[in-house]
Amino acid sequence: MKYISTLTLLLIVCMTGWSQSTYYTKAGYVKFFSSTPVENIEAENQKLTVVLDTEKGKLEFAALMKSFEFEKPLMEEHFNENYVESNTYPKATFKGQIKDYTSIDKSSGDVTVVGTMKMHGVEKEITAKGTLKETASGQYQLDSKFMINPEDYDIEIPNTVRDNIAENVEVTVKATLDPLKK
Repeated sequence: MKYISTLTLLLIVCMTGWSQSTYYTKAGYVKFFSSTPVENIEAENQKLTVVLDTEKGKLEFAALMKSFEFEKPLMEEHFNENYVESNTYPKATFKGQIKDYTSIDKSSGDVTVVGTMKMHGVEKEITAKGTLKETASGQYQLDSKFMINPEDYDIEIPNTVRDNIAENVEVTVKATLDPLKK
């Protein structure tokens, strides 16, 4: 009897370890792009932290603002010092829920995420569409594109450069998430 109890306990522990529900990465990708007739502005960040709870359909990410890289060093300096004020507001975060998570079509991977984006000290509810697919290797692949308005986050654009920055900025998020090891 003692042998069966020990074996049962061992199987429960193993099954708990195998039934992963948390996936993450610290090497996600986020890009923003602003297109105007005067100038295109683009910055990339390869250090996006993303966490996905596949049991509850919750999704979170965080990006350090100083990790965005621009083609022109002066743009990067202005971005950090004058616009997003990275020393005061060092990161942007998102916490959300995949809408209708239990009934999403796993074959297409199409999802809608509703949640709160916090940037520059301001929280705003957003909805973003994207794809979330489980790969053959047991990872999850996340892709999304959505628009944000910098003014919604109290990011002031001076009139002198207003024509250089689009009113709405396209944000692209891509990540490959691995199971969290316990």
